[in-house]
Amino acid sequence: MKILVTGGSGFIGSHLCKKLLEQNNYVICLDNNFTGSIENIKELKSNVNFEFIRHDITKEILIEVDQIYHLACPASPIAYQFNPIKTIKTNILGTLNALGIAKRVKARILLSSTSEVYGDPKINPQVEEYWGNVNPIGPRACYDEGKRLAETLMVEYHRSSNVDIRIARIFNTYGPNMDKNDGRVVSNFINQCINNNNITIYGNGSQTRSFCYVSDMVGGLIKLMNSEKYVGPINLGNPNEITIKQLANIVKEKTNSNSKIIFNDLPQDDPIKRQPNIDKANKILNWSPNVSLDTGLRLTIDYFIDLNNNEKNCFI
Repeated sequence: MKILVTGGSGFIGSHLCKKLLEQNNYVICLDNNFTGSIENIKELKSNVNFEFIRHDITKEILIEVDQIYHLACPASPIAYQFNPIKTIKTNILGTLNALGIAKRVKARILLSSTSEVYGDPKINPQVEEYWGNVNPIGPRACYDEGKRLAETLMVEYHRSSNVDIRIARIFNTYGPNMDKNDGRVVSNFINQCINNNNITIYGNGSQTRSFCYVSDMVGGLIKLMNSEKYVGPINLGNPNEITIKQLANIVKEKTNSNSKIIFNDLPQDDPIKRQPNIDKANKILNWSPNVSLDTGLRLTIDYFIDLNNNEKNCFI
């Protein structure tokens, strides 16, 4: 098939492009590289079935494809709060433009929504039927509410124009190709540890997250896209919940770091609990994550050690 991946040079997008190429598809990667990187897709550019288009999805583009994975949007708080208006435009105008392509050429479209639509949840684990607890005027709203509205746009195009949609709610994902400066907890802890800097925990560390390795996430996205049983929304993530303090200690041990743990104030509206209920993904997609946190962290640590060494060598 001919497949468009918006946000394709980003963290998850680059892994998705690679997997789709391995499955003998023709892949068009579309990205403005605001948070994505050419480095993430450099090994793919020699593939005759890969095409990169530098383009901002908030602007219209005419293109003909069979499927669209719409991943374009900054996903880390540092990135999406850098320009909140742009984040809102990406979620709204970007999704409208992606849906416009899908409607015109009758392509199936998958939206990468997020666990952030649940806000700071009052139930744990989170199920797809939960409407969430989101502050519509808080500092995270540009992303949280932007994704909620993107889901609404998807559903309304499906209802009114019979556009073939899929909605994935992605929970915390980690692995190689993460931006080391994006402020996400896994990349933060690893880079602080390998450089023997202080490990920064926001709050008291009792807040929880559930971490899914990127290859598992990509597998879930592809299964959802090609499922004929359910349009979503559907949770994709690893249900194994740990505290942030536990994660810090695990990363410190795995890196043999001398870093000290320090505590800073918890940012406004930062979720206290985050754990997906993936019963629907289990039953409908026959999907569940396979990569353990132990294995996934080892692979991610190795990636950042190599990245760190390469950056140091540039100055020698």
